[in-house]
Amino acid sequence: MSKAKIIVAGIGPGSEQDITPAVLNAIRQADVIVGYKYYFQFIAPYVSPNAICVDTGMKREKARAEEAFNYAQEGKTVCVISSGDAGIYGMAPLIYEMKRERNSDMEIEVLPGISAFQKAASLLGAPIGHDLCIISLSDLMTPWERIEKRIIAAASADFVTAIYNPKSEGRYWQLYRLKELFLQERSPETPVGYVRQAGREEEKTCVTTLADFNPEEVDMFTVVIIGNSQSYAWENHFITPRGYYRETKEEGTGIGQDIMIRSFRTIEQELKNKDIPLGRKWALLHAIHTTADFDMENLLYTDPGAVEELYKKCLNGEIKTIITDVTMAASGIRKGALQRMGIEVKCYLHDERVAEMANVKNITRTQAGIRLATEEHPDNALFVFGNAPTALMELCDIVRKKKVHPAGIIAAPVGFVHVQESKHMTKPFINIPKLIVEGRKGGSNLAATLVNSILCFDDAEQLKPGRDV
Repeated sequence: MSKAKIIVAGIGPGSEQDITPAVLNAIRQADVIVGYKYYFQFIAPYVSPNAICVDTGMKREKARAEEAFNYAQEGKTVCVISSGDAGIYGMAPLIYEMKRERNSDMEIEVLPGISAFQKAASLLGAPIGHDLCIISLSDLMTPWERIEKRIIAAASADFVTAIYNPKSEGRYWQLYRLKELFLQERSPETPVGYVRQAGREEEKTCVTTLADFNPEEVDMFTVVIIGNSQSYAWENHFITPRGYYRETKEEGTGIGQDIMIRSFRTIEQELKNKDIPLGRKWALLHAIHTTADFDMENLLYTDPGAVEELYKKCLNGEIKTIITDVTMAASGIRKGALQRMGIEVKCYLHDERVAEMANVKNITRTQAGIRLATEEHPDNALFVFGNAPTALMELCDIVRKKKVHPAGIIAAPVGFVHVQESKHMTKPFINIPKLIVEGRKGGSNLAATLVNSILCFDDAEQLKPGRDV
């Protein structure tokens, strides 16, 4: 005699070979099979001739659950089938919810199946080797606003992401929006794989990149998988390593430089906009490394080609002197790089002539220091500001009077009084290559690291900072 119970079984993505023995056994022994009519073709050879088959169309999940309970209450063993795994966008949650609503003591058993994303992953190679999530783009039961929040969270958290229900006849734009959101967080070269009709005769697979992924090639029978920052394509396969492996220490580097190299690589991966000129990127990586502030992407202004031009001036000996507003900025500039390029750093702040000038002229000591520096170095010095906006304003005034011709200006004073104005005053000098940290932020450490980015620009292409650490 049959035992009254409901078995919720995942029949896999569609191939007979992907149905588990436990599910096959449940189908053979069931008095009643309940499911979406399209799925019966995959289990037909295993259904008992005496079994009652209750098949319904799409969007009739609740009706199928009710039929299952009605038959089970008659003392029958009922098998409710779901494609893939019954617990993933399947019938298992609905059956349990109905048991709770009815306050039923009916026995429920859930048998797992191979999910569509697992089958798709196996066909693509090994794309789900690390943390992953699954997002359905169907907004029939979930508001799009919530789906979009989940997409943003998955993209920013670097999850490998499987996409269910990517498109339908009426749902045509959501996958385009998902691609747009992922491109805001991930590299355009991020691998993307998709499989249509996984495990079935019409099966089709493709490996591409996030930039080249075409949503028009996807339909409701397709599963899409987007890789994480470690994923890569190889021989038309899509692979995600098991972990974020620690890179081995590069030969010939010290511990400090090795840490800096790995830090720069991490920063580069997290940049929102990687498609920028190398000189600007190199300076930006230094700025973020020093401050741990990714807002530098918005704040760091660089004249086109400024880093490259200033590096060439240092290399060919045109720049022989760097003037800083304060000693702290001077101390952060790498001594090894300065010696290698034959450049001297000067700060006039503690020159005995400065205090006297500041008293007589009723100006700040940093202003006096810059005034004295421009008298002694009127041509081809690189002026660097990490503290004093009044000193930067002093230089701007002297430049306008054509009494000094700087080789370049790094403007990164910090604070609340005259700081932003001093930077605005600097920007119009179109013939002087400039790096400016806009707004209130800045600092001597930031000014110094921008100088270091110029002095070691020849390491930029290999992304190998810290030669002089």
